[in-house]
Amino acid sequence: MTLVVIAIVALVALTKAVRIVPQAHAYIVERLGRYSRTLNAGLNILIPFIDRVRAQVDLREQVVSFPPQPVITSDNLVVSIDTVIYFQVTNPKAATYEIANYIQAIEQLTVTTLRNVIGGMDLEKTLTSRDQINGQLRGVLDEATGRWGIRVNRVELKAIDPPASIQDSMEKQMRAERDRRAAILTAEGHKQAQILTAEGEKRAAVLRAEGDAQARILRAEGEAKAIQQVFEAIHQGNPDQKLLAYQYLQVLPQIAQGDANKVWIVPSELGKALEGLSEMFGRTQGEPAREKPLRDGQAG
Repeated sequence: MTLVVIAIVALVALTKAVRIVPQAHAYIVERLGRYSRTLNAGLNILIPFIDRVRAQVDLREQVVSFPPQPVITSDNLVVSIDTVIYFQVTNPKAATYEIANYIQAIEQLTVTTLRNVIGGMDLEKTLTSRDQINGQLRGVLDEATGRWGIRVNRVELKAIDPPASIQDSMEKQMRAERDRRAAILTAEGHKQAQILTAEGEKRAAVLRAEGDAQARILRAEGEAKAIQQVFEAIHQGNPDQKLLAYQYLQVLPQIAQGDANKVWIVPSELGKALEGLSEMFGRTQGEPAREKPLRDGQAG
């Protein structure tokens, strides 16, 4: 029986003597009620019934979200603000002995600091200055929690909720601003479309006029070249007055075509050609041909 009791006592003593500390944790050990040492991660040996673990401290970065807090701005409007704190214990001994509950202390310090910061801003600045508010909160919290062995890494404002009446007014103002911008953009688009249409019509009219002028020039050049070729062909054939008169008579109906041809211009050569033609018709009817007078220097 005695051996059994001794074995049980030895087992209990061994259990209390050996402590395995997980990674990223620290144990605070007290000896006879006073701080003795801090156990780091790994296997540690304690003196049974003399040493005891006072607290187990998590050394990882922790995230704490605090409930919404009512805060009054400088223009006497009450806004509800949610905050999120990212902190880490850097001194397990100070976090155990310098403050009773560091999470509650951080929450209360955050609320008071937030009211001081927001109290110096109006609603519009509060809604647009989150980074500035976060920086001021972090600076104050990090300075105050330093002696507690805690480092505040980040402070974030999760939500800023103004009163319902203010939210309704802000929504109406934003809606009116969006409508105004939409009307301006529509007017500018319509104006730009009219400008582009006018420029396109102007460019098209210019191109049509240039094309018409170029076509007329080309037609005139073609007609002039055709007339020149006909003229050269006629003169190269050395026609007499009879042939010219006959060609003039064929061309006269074409000249007379069209309502705009009110005035005829008869070339001087046409009279001579007609005289020759009449002489030719006279001979064919048996009339003797008139002898042409001899020019000086010609034989009779």
